[in-house]
Amino acid sequence: MIFLLWLGAALPAAAPAWPQEQAQAEVWVQIEARPTQAEAAERARAYARAFPDVSGYRLASGWYGIVLGPYAPEAARLRLDDLLGAGLIPSDSFIADGRNFREPFVAPGEAAAALALPTPDTEALAVPGPETVTEEPAAQTPLPAPAPVQPTLPDETPEEARRSEALLVLDERLQIQSALQWFGFYTSAIDGAFGPGTRASMAAWQGAQGEEPTGILTARQRERLIDSFSKAQAELGLSTVTEEQAGIRIALPTSLVQFDRYEPPFVHFTAKDDSGVQVILISEPGDQGTLFGLYDILQTLEIVPLEGTRERRDSSFTIEGRSATIASYTHAELKGGLIKGYMLVWNPEDDERMARVLTAMQSSFRPFGERALDPGLVALSEEQRRGMLAGLEVRRPARSRSGLFIDARGTVLTVAEAVSGCGRVTLDRDIEAEVTLTDAALGLAVVKPRTPLAPRVTAAFRTEAPRPGEPVAVAGYPYEDRLPAPTLTFGALDAATGLEGEPDLRQLRLETRPGDAGGPVLDATGGVLGMLVPKPDGTRQLPADVAFAVGAEALAARLSQAGLQPRTAEGGGALAPEDLVRIGDGMTALVSCWE
Repeated sequence: MIFLLWLGAALPAAAPAWPQEQAQAEVWVQIEARPTQAEAAERARAYARAFPDVSGYRLASGWYGIVLGPYAPEAARLRLDDLLGAGLIPSDSFIADGRNFREPFVAPGEAAAALALPTPDTEALAVPGPETVTEEPAAQTPLPAPAPVQPTLPDETPEEARRSEALLVLDERLQIQSALQWFGFYTSAIDGAFGPGTRASMAAWQGAQGEEPTGILTARQRERLIDSFSKAQAELGLSTVTEEQAGIRIALPTSLVQFDRYEPPFVHFTAKDDSGVQVILISEPGDQGTLFGLYDILQTLEIVPLEGTRERRDSSFTIEGRSATIASYTHAELKGGLIKGYMLVWNPEDDERMARVLTAMQSSFRPFGERALDPGLVALSEEQRRGMLAGLEVRRPARSRSGLFIDARGTVLTVAEAVSGCGRVTLDRDIEAEVTLTDAALGLAVVKPRTPLAPRVTAAFRTEAPRPGEPVAVAGYPYEDRLPAPTLTFGALDAATGLEGEPDLRQLRLETRPGDAGGPVLDATGGVLGMLVPKPDGTRQLPADVAFAVGAEALAARLSQAGLQPRTAEGGGALAPEDLVRIGDGMTALVSCWE
């Protein structure tokens, strides 16, 4: 029994359910305390002329406290610092957590509401006495109603501006920073704290408006800034879109785009009223490999031009693309096994306006939840790769031809037609390359990758004279870039010269397509007999199974003359077809020409 009494004495008395129950989430700025309720109520009404959020509570000490709030803890600290700096509250004001508050004697907003009550107009309420004579007013022509006068805020000195700024609530401060960011003057976090960065952006905005760059906005300047911001946002229809299926929340220009369709892992928003703007949200499950694969795939799209900054990190990437007709910005990030992101596409002529839209999208992008589009899409197989790009126009080269690797660094020999008039050249779809040699007489070109490659097989040129009738095979990309790997077409050598007796040409009997040009012509041992060339143009129509190749001797001699060291075939016995396929597949490159 004694133990129970001692324990009970150690516990605090139960307190009424006043604001201290919310102390974990909200706090107050306590600005005064008075010994009597009447005094405190009078002071609360005085403060209410400047602060709409005044309230009052009886304190545990028996005094009566006057407070502002409630606020989130960070907002309370900002509010206290601002008001103290402006000299609007006593210097001993502090942040109170509400634990000492008891019953309220001035409810939140009550003091401000009392000040807002209209004062009775006693003259209007007066009733005329019996001797009062009321005359009919003379008939008059009614005057037109005056145009409404828009109230103009008075200008302020920097000291006055600082005091009026201190009265701003957090939402107003956030809006000012957002407006400065929208117009390109502010690049830091939107946090409501008017630190050196915000002050510098305010001064820059003032200077752009022809005002004195004090770094403290007057009430009139704040009104002008916010008004311009609101009008600009209304024009674009910027509003927060919550895409539940994708698990993404983001601000979108709804006056410029509209929802179109789901195509996992994408949510498509197409242009509205020919705005030329497109938005794609990205949402899929995956890991770092999936993220990196997506990074590579997106760069094959027409809406992601080749020029522009690329940045890939361990768990995110950003792609900026720009051409004369298309600009785009893509961002994606990996977190918790989910990849979320967005893409904005626009016409470069609209850069100024779209820079503001992009800023809004960047600052508002919020992935949420534990779901993504198409949970089955994880690995990036070729089939899934094609499925991912359904509905999107993939960038295609102007043409693609075949080529053969001639050294261990990935140098490729191909036909001159493959690289003629190209803005850029790639090997195997995405490896940037440069042309180092062209020979119009033989119709050949040499292409080197900008970064060294390691081909599985390099060409070995046959030096002994070919025999008409011996079997041959051409390795190439007959359908250009539409197939993921080269194919082999089997045939025979018909003649060791061209139709007109050209000594450097070999006549073949097999059917080829334009994409095969530049591919190696292999003999039965895997040695290179020559390189397939395009069929000659002209009015003469040759049979479909007639083709030509530049002979190995001429090729090797020209390469040696250029300082390259072609490998010589060692001969040997005939190989099985599957071995020829392996050699042809490892030796043959896809050479693509881009405009």
